[in-house]
Amino acid sequence: MIRTQIQLTDEQARAIKKIAAAKGVSVAEVIRRAVEGVIRSDTRMGTEERQKRALDIVGKFGSGKRDVSKRHDAYLTDAYDK
Repeated sequence: MIRTQIQLTDEQARAIKKIAAAKGVSVAEVIRRAVEGVIRSDTRMGTEERQKRALDIVGKFGSGKRDVSKRHDAYLTDAYDK
């Protein structure tokens, strides 16, 4: 890992410390995760990389429902209503 220095506002520092304590991780880990999120959401990521990442998660999660392809709109509506 590379050590770096950043400057945060007092409010940002307090918020990050609170998040770290709640998650049981270090402040540095919270910041690393935030940076990773920015990197992953970068719109300049190539189409091939986005497709690869999308295909990598196919089948990794299950809902237990057998009719999702037919009733996806209803399930989505139910999820937002909760």
